[in-house]
Amino acid sequence: MKIFITREIPEAVIDLLQKKGFEVSVYKKDNPIPRKELIRQVKDCDALISLLSDRIDKEVIESMKKCKIIANYAVGFNNIDVEYAKKKDIVVTNTPDVLTDSTADLAMALVLACARKLPEAEKFVRDKKFVGWKPKLFLGVELRDKYFGILGAGRIGSAVAERAYSFGCKIIYYSNTHNKYLDEKLKGKKIPLNSLLKKADILSIHLPLNDKTNNLLNASNLRLLKKSAIFINTARGDIIDENILIEMLKTNKLFAAGFDVYDNEPNLKIEFYKLKNVIVLPHIGSATVEARNNMSILAAKNIIAVLEGKKALTPVIVN
Repeated sequence: MKIFITREIPEAVIDLLQKKGFEVSVYKKDNPIPRKELIRQVKDCDALISLLSDRIDKEVIESMKKCKIIANYAVGFNNIDVEYAKKKDIVVTNTPDVLTDSTADLAMALVLACARKLPEAEKFVRDKKFVGWKPKLFLGVELRDKYFGILGAGRIGSAVAERAYSFGCKIIYYSNTHNKYLDEKLKGKKIPLNSLLKKADILSIHLPLNDKTNNLLNASNLRLLKKSAIFINTARGDIIDENILIEMLKTNKLFAAGFDVYDNEPNLKIEFYKLKNVIVLPHIGSATVEARNNMSILAAKNIIAVLEGKKALTPVIVN
């Protein structure tokens, strides 16, 4: 059986698959696989490991004549037409849990960097402008007693809340259901979306991208945020209207913002490069040795299970 991987990922996945006797091929160029090449490669593969940058739509799925599983190398799966794959009896899996800590750590790193103006201060020193301690030099804000808003209280949102709570923050969150862990262990409070936006001193986004969350934060509600608020997005760029957020940051209607994701990756809006109160990262939420290795192993285990006629470990479930 043949497995195709759309990009080079940690070797653990190849080792596991080859030990099972599978033939593994990888697109090895350091750029997203061209669409024509992707369609050519998937025509005779029994399993595909795709990345979030690969658009696995109806056309691609239609060209899969033998494929039994698409193992997405990510937690999110908005890059795949899951419903059409299901119609073609193709299982779609993702990699939850294994990248929870790495993404939560990065979200908190962005919060701290925004709160204490770290990039701006670091550049100040590198530019040799530091001539000594000053009482008003790069004044930031402390986290203790701040309302930390979690938008999407799933695995990653809960892990971020846990970290924020250890800094002395008060946890508030918006979710479809109550999160027992946040309610009982972290003294969290579930509140409506607009109330969350009005109350949060820090707002961290942890929602999946789907029809319901696309452009959820927009002109009608983003301006509810406090002028002193910090905005963090490590989920998906299309959840927010970036133009409104940029306008707020340019006019100091927001203290700072940290981004690891964007609505048109890798093409960032030009304003992101110019604003001093914005931190931009190159989508590295899961970029730790541990997380990426575990993602590879989980993708391989999903493929092995399905090709051996067993149930997938982490199948994607669409409501």
